[in-house]
Amino acid sequence: MSKLIGNAVFGQSGGPTSVINASAAGVFTEALRQTGVIEKVYGAANGIVGILNEKFYDIGQEDPAELELLKTTPSSALGSCRYKLADPDVDDTDYKRILEVFRKHNIRYFFYNGGNDSMDTCNKISKFMQKAGYDCRVMGVPKTVDNDLYGTDHCPGFASAAKYIATTCMEVYLDARVYDTGMITVIEIMGRNAGWLAASAALASYKGYGPDLIYLPEVDFDLEKMLRDVQRIYQKENKVIVAVSEGVKTREGKYIPELVGELRVDAFGHKQMGGTASVLADYLRDKIDCKVRAIEFSLMQRCAAHLASLTDVEEAFLAGQTAVRCAVDGMTDLMVGFQRPAEGPYQCEINLVPLSKVANTEKKVPREWINDEGNFVNKQFIDYALPLIQGESRIALKDGLPRFAKLKKVPVNG
Repeated sequence: MSKLIGNAVFGQSGGPTSVINASAAGVFTEALRQTGVIEKVYGAANGIVGILNEKFYDIGQEDPAELELLKTTPSSALGSCRYKLADPDVDDTDYKRILEVFRKHNIRYFFYNGGNDSMDTCNKISKFMQKAGYDCRVMGVPKTVDNDLYGTDHCPGFASAAKYIATTCMEVYLDARVYDTGMITVIEIMGRNAGWLAASAALASYKGYGPDLIYLPEVDFDLEKMLRDVQRIYQKENKVIVAVSEGVKTREGKYIPELVGELRVDAFGHKQMGGTASVLADYLRDKIDCKVRAIEFSLMQRCAAHLASLTDVEEAFLAGQTAVRCAVDGMTDLMVGFQRPAEGPYQCEINLVPLSKVANTEKKVPREWINDEGNFVNKQFIDYALPLIQGESRIALKDGLPRFAKLKKVPVNG
């Protein structure tokens, strides 16, 4: 296959993670090495919005040492977005604009880093470019703490968030047992429709310092059943820790915060989460005469680079690096995924997945990994998650505090 010579652009989309910039580092460093094929490497400000607005940064003018620091810098260095592209058969305005920008800047390689909705964006753009006859290789780079992407054993970002959740649950466990008075603690963990993150709290329980109860979106949530579960443990232990996914829903399909009010909706039609722990804590406080605390891990679980899994950092970097190598080799319309052997020690292997299969498809925690009562996970989940959180990522420090990457973000002139 003949070489496709031109420029490359990389964008980040959706919620950030503690390792999304490690994928950026993988894309940037590998693309900059592909001299003679990739002539210039650009970063799009705020994902697809930056492409529509023709706002690019010239990555070739960045200090290589700063690009290296991206590996241990949390959040999205280029900025992110939650912008939904319309169905091109209904409204192709955005697609025509993207094609115009790509032609103007000779963009022949497009790498997009994100989750389900981002892979949908990637897929739509790839198909439109093919229909328009514009030769552009499009590769999806996976990212989501929710771990719900189809076609990959796990997703960069999940393991580090899981490590933070498990560690923090262990610390909360010890703190919640300081006094001899009774107390119930409700911990809210991210996860709209898939319970991978909330299930990660079981890693703390596996070590003897974790929640007594874990509720995931994969099982219908029953307030009265939860109350009975809590009362049973409280009467015996005088202490209870409940970990609950923000996205648990009743049999009627209502999120817990919807029991007391309406939820806002984002650009993709997703109801905005948050408040589950507070609602449940208020409910338990009315039923059980003791101190009840509500703790929402919120943004901390996705930006805690100081507790990142080294395995996660290295795999996130590999995902970006592999996307570039595959594109240069002539591949397109794919997302970089991971797989592991069915048996034996953990080993990460590349699994390329068609974008059309990934877009808008959610991978949930298998029901057989959840106990019959629906209030905890089984050993299968521990065996799955434990290898992913291994290793300590060493972040650079200055004056005792993290030294994060500082990009120049030199604008590309139109």
